Parts: sequence; structure tokens; C-alpha cells
Amino acid sequence: MVRRTPLAVCAALLLATGAAATATASPHPAARSGTPDPSQYTHGQVTNRWFPLKPGTRMVYSGIKDGERSTDVVYVTRRTVTVQGVVCRVVADRLYLHGRLEEKTYDWYAQHRNGDVWYFGENTAEYDAQGHVTNREGTWKAGRDGARAGIYITAHPTVGQTALQEYYKGHAEDHFKVIDTAAAATVPMLWTHNAVETKEWTPLEPGVVDHKFYVRDIGTVLETTAKGPREVNRLVSVSHVQ
Repeated sequence: MVRRTPLAVCAALLLATGAAATATASPHPAARSGTPDPSQYTHGQVTNRWFPLKPGTRMVYSGIKDGERSTDVVYVTRRTVTVQGVVCRVVADRLYLHGRLEEKTYDWYAQHRNGDVWYFGENTAEYDAQGHVTNREGTWKAGRDGARAGIYITAHPTVGQTALQEYYKGHAEDHFKVIDTAAAATVPMLWTHNAVETKEWTPLEPGVVDHKFYVRDIGTVLETTAKGPREVNRLVSVSHVQ
């Protein structure tokens, strides 16, 4: 699916799980060791206004992937998982092509006390038409086999911010760069000219560039391919399960 990119700090900080996410920031002490300080995270609560993860939230997207119509259902669970001592919120993501489950992923996010959202890994699986798992490529966990958490989105996006979102060499190396903070975005659920737009890429797929649009107090509303095979995901609905 269209996936999730380097804040203006040096490359060494981008690979360190404790690095701050601003152009003038210095690394947290944990950054120098590559190990996060759990006390600096908000115990599974993600309240970043550009990427809020309120348990019980269900977001449905429609679009195109691999030339087929797709439906992507994202659900913020009430579960948490601890990675490198950091309590992360578990988000379930199910991708359907023509009504058939194609991919199921559990993503792990944690918010730093400065408001930046960090991505600590994912457990993903692809399925065949009979419902059997065919591939787990892309699964990774910070602290295992050299993998490190990355910054998913900052508390205060500004044009030019850039960051490594995930790092598991040869498997997960997504980056983002903020290219607009007053972007227009039109999806079935809303229209806005105040979206944050990011450019996303990975050196593992040099011919592909995606753009993602975030709306305050909602999160991701649109994902679209700018370069490479066409993929698109548009937010259709948001609901909350008590």
C-alpha cells in the first residue's frame, strides 16, 4: 500500500531513536547509544494533532492499488505493545482488493514528550485468495537485528523538515519531507486548503515517490503516487467505537 519520510538534523541523528525532530535540536542522551529513554514517551497516548491515535477510531479509505480497487480499514486499538521499553499504541491496518483481504498489518507508534510521533515497527502479512499467509516482508521491530525507530511526523510540521521514518536495513527505510503546510486536499469526506503535505520515498524503491496529506485533528486524509505505479488512498469515513 502507499506507505508512509528527514527533519533537518544530521544523518547520524536521524538513525537515533532519541533524536529530537527540529532543525535546531540537539540529540537526546539516548540518541548517542541508539536506545530510547522510555520516560520521555507518553505511555501509549498519541495526541499529536496531525496524527491523533484515539483508541476506538476507525478510518476507512478507498483507492487503487496494483491496478485494482482497494479498501483500507485502519483501526486504533486499545492495545499497547512495549518495544525497547517504550509503550506503543497498536494500530490495525487491513487492505482489501476487490473485497478480499490482501494485507494485514499491526503498526506500533509512540509519542515523545515533545509531541513528535515515533514509529517503532510493524508486524505485517500478505495473503493469497485462500487466506493463507504468503509473505511477511516488511515486518520489523526497533531494537531487533539493527532496526531503529524513526520519526513518523513531528508535532509542528514546517516546510523543509525531513526525517527517516523507519530503519531496518534492506527492508524498511522510508523517509519523508514536508513540502507544504497549506496544501489543498479533496477527498469524499472533506475539502481543505490547510493540509500538511509530505513527500515520501525509500532508497529500496528509487523509482517511487508518494505524497501524503494530513489534516489537523483527523490525521492522514489522502495518499497518492507522484512517481511510479499509480496508487491512491482517499479518506471516506471516520467513526469511533466506544
